[in-house]
Amino acid sequence: MIELQIPAGALILVGDGRKALFLRNKGAPTHVELSVEQVLQQADPPTREQGTDRPGRYHGSDGVSKSAFEQVDWHQLAEDRFAAEIGGTLNRLAHENRFYQLILVAPAKVLGALRTQLNKETSARVVAEVPKDLTSQPLPDIARTLTH
Repeated sequence: MIELQIPAGALILVGDGRKALFLRNKGAPTHVELSVEQVLQQADPPTREQGTDRPGRYHGSDGVSKSAFEQVDWHQLAEDRFAAEIGGTLNRLAHENRFYQLILVAPAKVLGALRTQLNKETSARVVAEVPKDLTSQPLPDIARTLTH
């Protein structure tokens, strides 16, 4: 289990590749009370609806052989774009001094993509990173998972 002190007024981002919850601790570190400030969602349609063309082909250097380009991972591309959107939102909020402590909660792959999108000002405010997917959990369960 995770045992985390969540400062009063801290911003907690709980996200995955399709949904991001911006939560605020309205309580004390000893009695966490999360409230939703903003929700970002991204549709993630099936691959068959995202890319219908076959991968392109190219001729080898010998002029005779042919090879195919690798199939595009549309879901990963969408997740990376969504991480950029989340990072941009966090950077804007940090610049506006809307938070001073930030806790990031997301699967490890999303945390990695998100980390690359944060500027120095925002990164300096990150007090904890939790590699878990809690986006589908109710708020009391998120608070309980993070603090117990």
